[in-house]
Amino acid sequence: MLKNKTLPIFFAFLAMGFGDVVGPLVSLVKTSFEVSNFVASLLTTSGFIMFGLLSIPLGVLQDKKGKKALLTKGLLIAFIGLMVPILFGMYGRVPELGESNALKLPALFISIFLLGAGATTLQVSGNPIMRDVSPEGTYSANLSLGQSIKAIGSSLGFLLPPAVSLWFGLDWTILFPVYALIVLITFLWVKYVKIEEKRDPDSKPASFASSLKLLAHPFVAAMVLGIFLYVGAEVSMSAQTPILMDKVYGIQELGLWVSWALFFLPIFLGRLTGSFILRFLRPALFLLITVMLSLAGMLMLFLGSTIFAFAGIFIIGLGFANIFPLIFSIAVDRMPERANELSGLMVTAIVGGAFIPPITGFFADYNIMTGFLVPAACLIYLLFLAIARQREIRNTNG
Repeated sequence: MLKNKTLPIFFAFLAMGFGDVVGPLVSLVKTSFEVSNFVASLLTTSGFIMFGLLSIPLGVLQDKKGKKALLTKGLLIAFIGLMVPILFGMYGRVPELGESNALKLPALFISIFLLGAGATTLQVSGNPIMRDVSPEGTYSANLSLGQSIKAIGSSLGFLLPPAVSLWFGLDWTILFPVYALIVLITFLWVKYVKIEEKRDPDSKPASFASSLKLLAHPFVAAMVLGIFLYVGAEVSMSAQTPILMDKVYGIQELGLWVSWALFFLPIFLGRLTGSFILRFLRPALFLLITVMLSLAGMLMLFLGSTIFAFAGIFIIGLGFANIFPLIFSIAVDRMPERANELSGLMVTAIVGGAFIPPITGFFADYNIMTGFLVPAACLIYLLFLAIARQREIRNTNG
């Protein structure tokens, strides 16, 4: 049974998942605003660029102000971002014939920019505060469970638009008021719950300089790069899978549902399962297994068979499920006294979601399947990272 103090943090993870809406929005914006794959993919840049700009300063600020204070600020910023498109008429109504989209697209980019800032703040504070509310030895497991709940928030971007269109005749922009309501409820809950934040007695005050100095550590640099490439690969997959369903397999109206079932459902199931597996299996070994599974699924995607391609996407989702919480928890568990700086650096690396997807989109404009080579290349690095961590464990124990 989860403790009361843990529940609002899991709700914060749910809100954290709303930042991933940029994935399915790529295909929706591409269709609604009639822009290229590359331009639509720039929406991910708008959403994820704040991870690169804010994460380290937020990690330093968190060291001074506390994790809960930062968590509530992140929820407030996300709420403001979600209100922007609502003010421009994007709250679920279908646009009238001939209605201008001139101001709506810039407003959407501003909204995603602010939502990205809020998600950045939630990632910096949410991942380490989970350690404060988790019983001893359950941090990795609870972080995976939190990430599975985050996947539910991410999944709404795939599930809600087709549902409201088919059943209620509403537009995909209904996402914004729904997200705003959930974020507001979470903000009020987190604000009034009492959390005792743990602080290592040997820890030193975090600073921008100390964070960058920590990046010079080979272990930290390797793990940060791993986060950068993983997030870029995941956002690329979530953005391109609906387009793959449409352009290659001719699945249009239900394309988002099929994409969710093939990619985000296994991510959710994998994270939920991973939270239990990690109570018995070492994180480093589990990381190696999940990366190898992801690569096997990626290989199936290129075999030229529809069945193999669909199965491959599902397997990729299962493999992707626990990579982020595994890398994050492995790093923090090894250097708990530097948790705030590590959190800032790791969340900075989420900026991979700003840079990798446009590269994927650029190649996908020429050929959809060629675009998938970009996340495949990211996975190859993650394989080497996982092997190195496993060897390090064996050498330490041997």
